Parts: sequence; C-alpha cells; structure tokens
Amino acid sequence: MTDGVIRFPLAVVEGIHLAGLVEEFTDVLTSIGEEPDPGLARLTPDPYPEDADASAEFAAATHDDLLDRRTSDAGVVRSGLTPFLTTAAEDLAEDEALAPRDVVIPASDIDAWLRTLTALRLVIATRLDITADDDEHDLEDPRFGVYDWLGFRLDGLIALADAQDDVSGAGYPTD
Repeated sequence: MTDGVIRFPLAVVEGIHLAGLVEEFTDVLTSIGEEPDPGLARLTPDPYPEDADASAEFAAATHDDLLDRRTSDAGVVRSGLTPFLTTAAEDLAEDEALAPRDVVIPASDIDAWLRTLTALRLVIATRLDITADDDEHDLEDPRFGVYDWLGFRLDGLIALADAQDDVSGAGYPTD
C-alpha cells in the first residue's frame, strides 16, 4: 500500500462475479425505461420531498450528471477487474476459482471503487426491499448473499483505504 496503490485481494471467482455485477449495474445506469426504476431513484435522492417544484428543478439540474458520474466510476472499477475476465467462472477448476489475486487499485481510483460498490449495494437493497442493515432476510436466498458479500467486500476495501490514508497521512492536518 505504500506505493500509491491499494492491493484488494479477491478470489478469481469473486473478481469474475464482481465484474459481472458492475457490468449489469452499468446497464441499469445507461438504460432508459418506460417505468421509473426504484434502484436508480435511490441513487438520485429527492432532497425536497415536500416541494415538487424544487424537486423537479433539482432533478433537472443534477440527475443526468449524477448518473454519468456513477457510470464513469463503474467504468473505473470494470477496468480494474479486466484481469479477471480472461476465463468464465464455470470453466475454472475449484482451486483456480478460489485462488487469490490482488486487484491493484491506484489510490486515485479508490473513491470511484467505494462509490460504485456502495451504489451497487444500494440498488440491490432497493430491489430486495432492504431498508436497514439489520433487516432480517432469508439466508438461503442467493440474492441476499450477493448483498451481504458486497457489504463484506466494501468493508474490506474501506479498511484498506483507511490504512492507505494512515500511511500517506491523507486526511490529517499538517503544520
């Protein structure tokens, strides 16, 4: 971590699946559907719920920019996961699929990673009707497993980013 990068360890199969999730997320961000998408709505919150005119004005001024930034951030993450895309998960032997591999994230890209994993998790939470971290859910339902796994990986990435900040002194006042 001292060379200006964060090494984020993932099993090969995790990297493959994360790349797939980011690709699906990008598709959601860039698709324009007939029906309002509650997941996208969660990513573009209404700061003025009691004032329809102010809400409309704010949305007109910020909605597309927010989604463009999220799409750009997702592209940064997708690019970082490119080494995982050489093989399909089902083509790997178990030991190959579980082999750890470091994703090398330049410190300048960490915020894009954190925003993307958080946004992806919010979209999934919306689709699963999760409103709080302590909501109970069916542990056998793989959709909730993906949500929980993203939370675990996000926590790990935050810890690595915090450790990088400690090493570089970022975020601390200097005299």
